[in-house]
Amino acid sequence: MAVDLETLDFDQIAKAERRRGKGSWLIMGGALVMSAVWIVPFYYMIISIFKTTPEYAQKHPLALPDGVGPLIDNAVTAWNNAKMGAGLLNSFIYGSIGGALAIFIAALAAYGLTRFDFKGRNLWFMLIFSGTVFPFQMYLIPLFFTYQELGLLNTHLGMLIFYTAICIPFPVLVLRNYMNGLSREMDEAARMDGAREWTVFSRIILPNCLGPMTATFLLQFTWIWNDLLFSTVLANKTEVRSIMAALQVFQGSYSSFGPNVIMTAAIIASLPSLILFIFLRKHFMNGMRISNVG
Repeated sequence: MAVDLETLDFDQIAKAERRRGKGSWLIMGGALVMSAVWIVPFYYMIISIFKTTPEYAQKHPLALPDGVGPLIDNAVTAWNNAKMGAGLLNSFIYGSIGGALAIFIAALAAYGLTRFDFKGRNLWFMLIFSGTVFPFQMYLIPLFFTYQELGLLNTHLGMLIFYTAICIPFPVLVLRNYMNGLSREMDEAARMDGAREWTVFSRIILPNCLGPMTATFLLQFTWIWNDLLFSTVLANKTEVRSIMAALQVFQGSYSSFGPNVIMTAAIIASLPSLILFIFLRKHFMNGMRISNVG
């Protein structure tokens, strides 16, 4: 389509282009400021783990280290004095087993809520999801006394039961919404071929839910890994203590070891969850995309 150039207001077009240019620079400036806010703390932590305690005390906090040699000494000191081996193993057990059990139970619940027609189905869903409505701190005192009566304090079993139970409601919400979008024709075809409900669930539904299940597992694993409140109250013995509780105890020796060693321990504690995300990132992103579409 032809355009009459004489009818165009070039001055207005130029002003509009300048306004867009100014807006772009403002957005870019805001993005740079936000990036600095996020990057500076990470930069401070990274350079600190390469410093000795005297070097950290004498130099500016943001000054570059003299070398990379102190990293090994800081890591060995943190590992031995914080008893990080036991803490990492315990947190991995709680996160992997507790998170996996929670996702599996949530998948069973979501399957029942979406595939079976029974009275009060929505009420049961609201009852399960109500566990996320109240602050978790309100469960702490009754849970402590109940565990004390049952002999579950400072036990691996007690921590696994707690983490499994508290991580069920959110995956139920995600998987219920996703399973609602799965066609029931697959279920009916399998039942007509003689498949039982467990076969339908394990052979048809679960493989189609791999993405959202992986995404929710990573979220629950990360929450369990980072939990400090419940792990401190319910498991304060060294052999049962989580990695976050171990770091808290180690931080109590702040004056003895220095912030550089404490930050080295914190970075070591963050590596397992980071590695797990790297290995499962493809499934995680697919699961988040599928969940958003659902």
